[in-house]
Order: sequence, then structure tokens, then C-alpha cells
Amino acid sequence: MSILEVNSLKKIYTTRFGGNKVEALKNVSFSVEEGEYVAIMGESGSGKTTLLNILAALDKPTSGVVSLDGQNLSKIKESAVSAFRRDNLGFVFQDFNLLDTFSIEDNIYLPLVLAGKNPSQMERRLVPIAGQLGITGILRKYPYEVSGGQKQRAAVARALITEPRLILADEPTGALDSKSTDELLSLFSEINRNGQTILMVTHSVKAASHAGRVLFIKDGEVFHQLYRGNNTNQQLYQKISDTLTMLATGGDRR
Repeated sequence: MSILEVNSLKKIYTTRFGGNKVEALKNVSFSVEEGEYVAIMGESGSGKTTLLNILAALDKPTSGVVSLDGQNLSKIKESAVSAFRRDNLGFVFQDFNLLDTFSIEDNIYLPLVLAGKNPSQMERRLVPIAGQLGITGILRKYPYEVSGGQKQRAAVARALITEPRLILADEPTGALDSKSTDELLSLFSEINRNGQTILMVTHSVKAASHAGRVLFIKDGEVFHQLYRGNNTNQQLYQKISDTLTMLATGGDRR
């Protein structure tokens, strides 16, 4: 069953004073099935960041429809957007977006606090997540006291604790060393196997090779897609690399 539907999405930005128009997205259509792990790739300026902002209900398309569980994101009232985002979407960012004045535990609890959950309910949710992510021992520490990999695990915990329909990850390995990257990608795969739907925007071929499907964006359109099928991570890595070469050299859409 599709939980995310993107149909004929178009986004045009008008420069100041209306002098020029920039077409960031031309005609993007795709769907994400419940339990899928999808990576989106493309060169800088391809439109993937614009697409992510629209999927996150941070921006609205010029035309076209984005639906999450059948609800048109553009039709949500401005006053209800924050609550919708908090209740349905989990976010994992490249720079973690943790508050240094809050402990790791309080950073993770923050979306539940904003949603008005009671402390005992928050603790019941956190205990198994912290155990799964291996961060139980750092919950009372502050972000500046832990490593980048631990910060990103805390960010993943914050995304998971709201029990979101969809996790949106924006370059989640971008600020991590190779060891922390491997750990995070293994973690994402485990979370996905447990049924969590993930959509990740990334420049990293290694990160994308862990996904079940890879969408390639070029000039504001879905240019090509790859399915994992029976491919290993290494085999998918090679196919992704070949496709990126095709994109860079002006190959035909497939």
C-alpha cells in the first residue's frame, strides 16, 4: 500500500521583483510503499532539496499533489502544519539539529513534549528505542559531550519516538566518519526491516546502496530509478555509480 503519493509535482520560484522564474521541479511523480526504503540522488541544483522541503510540508508546490496516507499536504491549514509534521514525519538531518542546552534525553523527548505527552508515556517509548540504538548510557549527557555518531543516533531516536509514518533523512551520513557512517547505515537497514518507511536524500553512493530503491533526479524530473532486487549492496553500489556517470555525461532517460 502506498503511503506517499507524489503526482505531477511542479515548483517555480520567482526571483525578487519577478524578474526571472526558476523551475526547480518540472513534473515529478512517484509513490512510496509502506515499509519501503527509498533513496533520492541527484547533482546539486537537480531539485532534490526542493522536493524534500515539499515532502516535509515546509514548502508548497506550484502545482501537483503530495499525499501522505491520502491527505493532501497542500490542503492542511497553516495552523495545523506543525502538528501534522510532528505526528506523521520523523526527521534526520546532516547536522543533527540537537540543542546543546538540552541533554540527549531531553532532545529526544522534545517532539513528545510539544505534543503534550505525559512523562511516563515518553519514558515507555524511549527505553526500547535507546536500547536498540545503543545510546542508553549517554542519555544524561549533552550533545557537546558525545561523538558525531552518537549525536546522529540521538537524532534517529528523536525521529523514531513519535512513531512516524515516514522518516525523511537529509544527507544523514554527511557529517560522519566512515565508521559512524557504516553504523548508521546498518541501523537504518535494521529500522527498515522492522517496518519503518524511510525516504533519504543523499549524495553518497554508499548510503544509497543500502536502500531498496533509488530515484535519480535531474533537471527537476525523475530521470531514472533502480530497484535492489537480488543485488547485494556492492552490486547496487556499482549500478548507482554507473547511473550517476550516465547522468553526468548526458545519457538518455531509462
